[in-house]
Amino acid sequence: MKELGARGEFLAARFLKGKGYRILEQNFKTPLGEIDIIARDRNTLVFIEVKTRTSDSFGHPFEAVNARKKNKMKKLALFYLKKKGGESPARFDVISIFSRDGKKEIDHIIDAFEV
Repeated sequence: MKELGARGEFLAARFLKGKGYRILEQNFKTPLGEIDIIARDRNTLVFIEVKTRTSDSFGHPFEAVNARKKNKMKKLALFYLKKKGGESPARFDVISIFSRDGKKEIDHIIDAFEV
């Protein structure tokens, strides 16, 4: 399962670079947990959660980003901002990757939820 997640995060980073994002951190670990990708989209700092699935038996990948996960992401983002400093706008995106039969469907949900 970890291998699937790592592959999904690699694909997500490549996808974002193709859209002009600058990747600042991948798998940024904190005492509270981990942020999959932190990137810059022009002047906006973007905290990105990547969800990868090979089956829809548990729903679409982005559905795994529930209220609990959103609250955790907010805490992780605050930790990052306190540690790194800076005063730029920030947002939360979700990248949902569905991989089956060698085909990959990537959905990028920009500004997926409010701070």
